[in-house]
Amino acid sequence: MLIIPAIDLQSGCVVRFVQGRTNKKIYSKDPVKVAKHWVKQGAKFLHIVDLDGAFSGIPRNLEIVKEIVDQVKVPVEFGGGLRKVDTIKDVLSAGVNRVVLGTRAVEDKDFLKKVFDKFRNKIIVGVDAKDGEVMVRGWKAGHKNTGAVDFSLSLKKLGFSELIYTDTLKDGTLTGPNIKEIKKLLKMTGLKIIASGGISSLEDLHKLKCLEKDGVSGVIVGKALYEGKFTLPQALKFS
Repeated sequence: MLIIPAIDLQSGCVVRFVQGRTNKKIYSKDPVKVAKHWVKQGAKFLHIVDLDGAFSGIPRNLEIVKEIVDQVKVPVEFGGGLRKVDTIKDVLSAGVNRVVLGTRAVEDKDFLKKVFDKFRNKIIVGVDAKDGEVMVRGWKAGHKNTGAVDFSLSLKKLGFSELIYTDTLKDGTLTGPNIKEIKKLLKMTGLKIIASGGISSLEDLHKLKCLEKDGVSGVIVGKALYEGKFTLPQALKFS
């Protein structure tokens, strides 16, 4: 099970929100330094989100991402505002290991099929859900009553074998992951799942580790690391 530190970018800073929208806290004005820190601590993979891009539909922090890719020697996945083929191509050409698609993947099935056929395992979709409904546009809106399970099954039909699942009500709250919904997705889709949202303790990581045999392939950890709830070396014992 891969333990993946998250680096959320807004206006060039490393930040965290609660439920993607409120209670912003700035943790660093030097994202490259943060990335290097997590790698030095043992991270084997990094998850970077351009929040400005997620809200506006166009990546705004690409230069920082490119600098991180140049400075660290581990794979980086990146999402936030990637809604055009050329943008995805540019990001991958810059050395990003894979891109995370959200809004456009949900709203445009033809686009999703096109980019999956073109980039294959360089694409992963983030299934961001609130009460079982898929959220889009920086989590500001639900998408036409699209259920997380149904959408995940449509990804499987296209050829995807893995997705990132985030419970948006849990994100940044330090109240524990939505184990019930993760189990449901695993059982009903048969896909591998990278779990995200609400991780607050080593006990949470233990619970997810117990689901590894069912398909939990990774865990994205953000606020818990930044708030010192546990250290990355401690978390990596569950990898």
